[in-house]
Amino acid sequence: MTNLLERMKNTVLADINNLLDKKEEKNPLALLNQYVRECEKETDKVKKLVERQYKLKEEFLKELRQAEEMAEKRKKQAEVASKAGEEELYTFAQLEQTHYEERVVRLKESLRNTEQQLHEIETKYMDMKHKLKDMKIRQMELMAKENTTKAHHTMNKVLEEKQANPTNQARFTEMEEYIEKLEKKINTEYYKQTMDEKLAALEKDMLKKEDDSISL
Repeated sequence: MTNLLERMKNTVLADINNLLDKKEEKNPLALLNQYVRECEKETDKVKKLVERQYKLKEEFLKELRQAEEMAEKRKKQAEVASKAGEEELYTFAQLEQTHYEERVVRLKESLRNTEQQLHEIETKYMDMKHKLKDMKIRQMELMAKENTTKAHHTMNKVLEEKQANPTNQARFTEMEEYIEKLEKKINTEYYKQTMDEKLAALEKDMLKKEDDSISL
């Protein structure tokens, strides 16, 4: 029974992989888009883990500083109690000092482990960011290729229809003639406007010269 279930599972997995392969061959961009979305989610998860690890590091540092301060404080208090002959207070302060010193050792070890783990997570995070960027670049390359392919297909289709259908041929010819006329009209209007501006400037310059002559 176990072997049968295993064979069935392998068969299903093989069918899924086969479908994915066919999908990738048929539409690689769609599959890549899916990979990019999944990679973005995983990268965001690791980013949150990095941020959490930084917070844990700060908490360990905070606890370590407090433990060191208390260990030093209890040490001084034990010395004062010893000089004063307060045995009970001396015992209490010394016991507290020992607890805090042990805590300092433990916190230092935890801090070292946290920093090492943080380095590992950050390294993985940076690696994932680079891979994600590479995938996005590949995504843009495929989009550009797909866009060019569609453009060529559309242009070829239009040109084929133009050659196959006389009506389309006449329509395209008419459109080309209209564009040429429009271009000539625009050029003419631009030339007239330019000449008007030059004449106006010349007229203004001549009037200025006449005014200057009268003034003299």
